[in-house]
Amino acid sequence: MHALRGQSWQIHIRRCGPGGVPGGVIGGDVGGTGPGLSDEPLRVGGDVKAPQLTNRVDLLDTEVSEFDRMIRVNLRGTFFLTRAAAKRMIAESADRPGRSIVTITSANALMISPEKGGYCVAKAGLSMATQLFAVRLAEHAIPVFEIRPGLIITEMSAPVRQRYGELIEKGSLTPIRRWGMPEEVGKTVVSLATGALPYTIGQVINVDGGLLSFRL
Repeated sequence: MHALRGQSWQIHIRRCGPGGVPGGVIGGDVGGTGPGLSDEPLRVGGDVKAPQLTNRVDLLDTEVSEFDRMIRVNLRGTFFLTRAAAKRMIAESADRPGRSIVTITSANALMISPEKGGYCVAKAGLSMATQLFAVRLAEHAIPVFEIRPGLIITEMSAPVRQRYGELIEKGSLTPIRRWGMPEEVGKTVVSLATGALPYTIGQVINVDGGLLSFRL
């Protein structure tokens, strides 16, 4: 699930094809109050969810509507999409390889950013939801993982690129003194989704250049 910011989801699906990654869309509204997921048959191999919707505003100026929107997209939608994907996987043969669920949260699931209050709350909740599904689905041999990206060069990080860039170069934020790239998150997803950790569930993988490392 991804906040497309007005772009068509068909564009994003087409981008997956040339890279050799099979993609599909389950129709329905899992974040709001509209119709639920489609009942059409769909083979679910691995489910990767990267909800990314944020808005920078002072915590004390947070509007109820904006907070609710953050929760709908970044938490509620992902929770029920995970539930739907899990049920479809359970209905399939347990012997089929490649069944896994990877949720992409954020370093803000742990780090405090008062100007992104709703986003932080949603990501922290999504982190717990991932743990819940990991335990619940273990008996069905469906591993569930969480990836927490740090400072990655994306559209969403553009407003703070200069502000954080200087700190990154000095080593004040990350031991690895550069921004992360989206493909580095992608490589981590591939390793988890292809069974690289068969006897592991619920692990949090930080793709953050050391941003979340405790240092003196």
